Amino acid sequence: MTENRETGLGLQDNTELLHRISNRLADRFTGIFATETVERYVFESYTALARTAKITAYLPATTEHFANDRLAALAKSKGATASKAPEVLFVCVQNAGWSQMAAALLTVEAKGRIHVRSAGSLPAAELDPAVLTVMSEMGLDLTKDYPKPLTDDVVRASDVVITMGCGDSCPIYPGKRYEDWDLTDPAGQPLDTIRDIRDQIHDRVKTLVTSLLTKETELP
Repeated sequence: MTENRETGLGLQDNTELLHRISNRLADRFTGIFATETVERYVFESYTALARTAKITAYLPATTEHFANDRLAALAKSKGATASKAPEVLFVCVQNAGWSQMAAALLTVEAKGRIHVRSAGSLPAAELDPAVLTVMSEMGLDLTKDYPKPLTDDVVRASDVVITMGCGDSCPIYPGKRYEDWDLTDPAGQPLDTIRDIRDQIHDRVKTLVTSLLTKETELP
């Protein structure tokens, strides 16, 4: 049984709740995935998030969000759903600093025209408080975001995978665009340094948006 390290609340204690989440998502993905597939994704997502979750009260909501996003990614990669929007995945080690900043900034710059995800090869329990501070200075509230583990389904669904200090931990698939953004890790840095990292990421994000949306408009 998987237990949350602070409360001891384990998988068995939440079985009924996870079944309710599974039923809601099964309805959402009717005709795309079998109920058993949806349920497996929900329970796997709960287990993965519970390993690092700091506040158990948030686990049901984050589990439903995470499982829904993974199922949507799986549906796209299998061709069960179609979307013209490019999909970008940012990956760092903890998904608590670099990749969260990049995802938030791309979401703003893309204005709904690009689907954005982020993940960590070894996700932390929570976002870096200093990162929350420098992003709030731009009017971006990341307090409801949470570190997510890197999963195969979101990589397969992505058109562009951008790594940030995580080495070769991300799976490589043919036909995808990979970039490694070589920037200073914000972890443990003073606020002025993190602001500079944020601004460097913002500049790269703007360039990325231009390249993706220009390419999109050129398609026949």
